[in-house]
Amino acid sequence: MTEPDLTEADPLALPIFGGDTAQPEPQGRVRSTFRYPLTKLVPEPAQQRASSPEPPARPPITQAWAPEPVPASKVAPRHSGMDWALVASLRGRVAERLAETKGLSSHDKQELHRQGWAVIRQLLDEDTADTLARGQNLRTTADQESLAQAVFNAVFRLGRLQPLLDNPRIENIMITRHDRVRVEYDDGTLEDVDPVADSDQELAEFLAFVSARSDNPRPFDPANPKLHLKLDDGSRLAADLHTAWISVVIRRHRIRKVTLDDLVEWGTLSPVVADFLRAAVRAKKSIVVSGEQGVGKTTLVRALCAEIDPDEPIGTFETEYELFLHELYDQHKVVHAWEARSGSGERGPDGRIAGERTNDEQIRDSFRFTLGRQILGEIRGAEAWQMVLLMESGAGSISTTHAANAQATMRKLVTCAMQAGPQVSMELAAAKLADVIDLVVHLTCDIVPAATGRLARKNRYVSEILEVTPGEHPRGFATTTVFAPVPGRCAVAHTRPDSLWDDLIAKGLNALGFERELGEHRRQP
Repeated sequence: MTEPDLTEADPLALPIFGGDTAQPEPQGRVRSTFRYPLTKLVPEPAQQRASSPEPPARPPITQAWAPEPVPASKVAPRHSGMDWALVASLRGRVAERLAETKGLSSHDKQELHRQGWAVIRQLLDEDTADTLARGQNLRTTADQESLAQAVFNAVFRLGRLQPLLDNPRIENIMITRHDRVRVEYDDGTLEDVDPVADSDQELAEFLAFVSARSDNPRPFDPANPKLHLKLDDGSRLAADLHTAWISVVIRRHRIRKVTLDDLVEWGTLSPVVADFLRAAVRAKKSIVVSGEQGVGKTTLVRALCAEIDPDEPIGTFETEYELFLHELYDQHKVVHAWEARSGSGERGPDGRIAGERTNDEQIRDSFRFTLGRQILGEIRGAEAWQMVLLMESGAGSISTTHAANAQATMRKLVTCAMQAGPQVSMELAAAKLADVIDLVVHLTCDIVPAATGRLARKNRYVSEILEVTPGEHPRGFATTTVFAPVPGRCAVAHTRPDSLWDDLIAKGLNALGFERELGEHRRQP
C-alpha cells in the first residue's frame, strides 16, 4: 500500500489521543478544547446501504460536468462493513507505541508516517496471530488492507471522511447529521453514502482537531460554533453547530486549471458567449459572476482569469483559498494571494485578536504591490464596498456573489455595500457600483430528475449576461440584456452592448458571430 502524503502535525499532541489538556497560550495556534470520549459512543440508527464496485477511471478534464449520469451500480465503494470500534481501539494502541519512539520529530513527517505504518502492520500481525490461536476465521487480504488504511486515516488524516476525499469523482460532500451524508459526483449525480461518525458529538470533536492542526488554525466549539476552513488538499470545509443537527459541507476544487474552451466542451458556455467573455477579460472590463450556491462560479472565474496575460501581476483576496491561481505558475507568473485569518488567543488593547487579518486590511496593503488585476473571491456582505475600491483602483477586476438571477445581482450588491457603514447610502452605493461594474454574468444550475436505475444530476450553464451602466435616480444604475435566457441551455445574443462594443472589437470579439446569433434570436417567434 502506498503511503499517502499527510499533514505535518504531530499526532501524539492532537486531541484525539487525549494529549495536552492545558489551555492555549494567549497567542499562537488554536488548540481545541474537545476531547474524544474514552468509550465508544452508541451510534444513532442509520439506514444501511449496499456497497458498489469502484467505477472505471476517466480522463481528468472530461470528468467535470459530463452530460451522462452515472448508473447507481457504478458508484464508489463504501465501508459499511468496517468495525469502527476496532479502528478506534487500534488508533489508541498506535498512539501509545508511537509515544515510545525516541527522537521522532513531528516535522519529519515522512519518517513519522513510515513509523506509523510499521506500528499498524505490527498490531495487525499480532491480531492475526491471536485470531489463529483462538481458531477463528481470518480477515481476507482486502479486509486487512482496508482496516490498515482506516487506522492510518484515523491517526494521521481525516478519519472516516478520508475515503470520500480520496475519491477523485466526488466534488461535494454534504452532511446534515453524522449519519445523513450525501455526495455529488463530477457529472452532477447525487447519492447518499455511509455515516462519517457514530454521533454528532464525535463528528464535532473530530472537526475541532482538524481545524486546530490546519495551517490557518480556527476554533470550533460551542463558543465558536461556525467553521470555515481550507483542508490540506485545497477543499473548502464549512461547518455549523447552530443547526438542528451538525451541518457540514466540503466543496472540492478538483479542476484548478480550466479554460473557456473547456467550459464550452462541458456545455456551460456556447462558443459565442465564450468569445464574448474572452474579449471582455482582455479589454479589462470588470465582471461580477453571480449564481446560486454550487453552480460553478469559482470555476468560471478561473476560466476567465486564464485569459489574463501571463505576465500581468494579479492579487487575489479570499476568506479561504479557492481560486489557487498562485499555484498555476505556467499560466500566471506573478500572483500575490491573500487569505483572511481569524486570529487566535486573547484580544489585545485595541480589541483585535492576535494574528487576525481581514481582507479590508490586505486590500489596502496590496496597493503597494503594483498589481494589474485584483480578484475579490466572494461578496457576501460589506465586501461589496471593498470591491468598489478595487475596481476604482484598476480595470479588469473580477468577483463573485450569490444571487437568484442577473437583475437581482445588482440589487443584492447595493444592499451589501450599504453594510459597510452609515456613510454608504443606497444612492451612493448604486452610483459607485454602476460606475465600476461593466458586466454581470449569471450562472444557472438545473437538477435533472433521476431516470430508472440512474441518479439525479446537475446541468450548469451561463443563463444571462447584463451590461451595467449609470442610471437615473432613484435606482442609480441601468442594465442591458446582452445575452438572454433560454430554458435549459446557455444564453443567446440579445442586444449589442454599445458602450463596450468598440473595446471588445479591438480585443478580438468575433462581431460577425455575435450579430449572426443576434439575428437568429430575433427571427425566432
